[in-house]
Amino acid sequence: MRLALVVPVFPVRSETFIVSKFLGLLDHGYDVHVVCGHHARENWALFPALQARRGLAQRIHASWPTRHKALAALLLPAALFYALAVNPRNALRYVHRGLRRFGLDVLRRFYLDLPLILTEPDVVHFEFGALAIGRMYLRDLLGCRVTVSFRGYDLNFSGIDQADYYQEVWAHADRLHLLGEDLWRRAQRRGCPPDKPHALIPPAVDADFFDPSDREVSANDGTAARPVRILSVGRLEWKKGYEYALQAIRAMRDRGLNVEYHIVGDGQHLEAVAFCRHQLGLADCVHLLGAQPHERVRDEMRRADIFLHAAVSEGFCNAVLEAQAMELPVVCSNADGLAENVQDGVTGFVVARRDPAALADRLARLATDPNLRQQMGQAGRKRVVAEFNLTRQSALFAAFYQELAHEPASH
Repeated sequence: MRLALVVPVFPVRSETFIVSKFLGLLDHGYDVHVVCGHHARENWALFPALQARRGLAQRIHASWPTRHKALAALLLPAALFYALAVNPRNALRYVHRGLRRFGLDVLRRFYLDLPLILTEPDVVHFEFGALAIGRMYLRDLLGCRVTVSFRGYDLNFSGIDQADYYQEVWAHADRLHLLGEDLWRRAQRRGCPPDKPHALIPPAVDADFFDPSDREVSANDGTAARPVRILSVGRLEWKKGYEYALQAIRAMRDRGLNVEYHIVGDGQHLEAVAFCRHQLGLADCVHLLGAQPHERVRDEMRRADIFLHAAVSEGFCNAVLEAQAMELPVVCSNADGLAENVQDGVTGFVVARRDPAALADRLARLATDPNLRQQMGQAGRKRVVAEFNLTRQSALFAAFYQELAHEPASH
């Protein structure tokens, strides 16, 4: 079975889950290809697992230039001749079926879909829901199955003002993949039929890489001599709720607890986060570290005592799983899938979103109880190893595609 995983850019520092899925399916014997708008070759250095395997770059297929319409129009004849030379059967089938459905507009679509036409996949898998909008025709023009993943932003924000935004996907996608129960409920609230074939496959992390054996375990209790180290990892965006995290840190300081707070991540809200830090008088204890490679993230987790994630909207959050793999207790909001990610009272604490006072209460409890931190951290590691490991995820995706092969096609 040849699979085409469709993403905007590959590889991306923050999307280790796509790389893990790609490699895991290859290990299961699938003929996997990645189709992307841009092949970020400069990012391969961030992924040793990609560099370790020869020939993988040949499985990455980037779209032809689309930014300038005039250039795309000039390149169209070359794209047609190239496709006819490389894969004439699939190219002619696409054009023949497309002319009946779209008329001459099929030429524009042909240019955009060229990597998929050349790859000739049995299954096209859109890794983010919004990428599938207006693309369900691929089932007929390529003669393949189409599946779609929903990971959070696509259901929480994309087309939220349009009641029928995903109607074509609900009607014609052969199968859906969602990270968890919360997203499945959200899909149904946005019009997905409850009997739509789907699978719930959560994210997974490399528990061997995120190994807590060298992590600093201390009796930090919030005194000046032993400040508690709190860590957050995530893009600097409004939905990550950093203003509530900073307010919680301020409340801890007001209680007399000494803390260090490190934030790993970059994004368009850097100035807003930096101003909030300044306004709350936290410049001496809150450190904005910017985007960091995975090794540095692991190092930060090794020295931290507590992981904080105050998001107001979240799909599932790999960073929270990574923190638990590193035996860090987690304090987080109940935003969307986080309540499935963290077991409240077992692997950490889950509080209502936009509630810095509740965040501060749970942080303070962990700050003053090293034994509780250790107990929750160990429980988190045990759960991640058992339920969110890469081997299990790869097996679930392999089963997902095998079941797809035996299901009747959607109409």
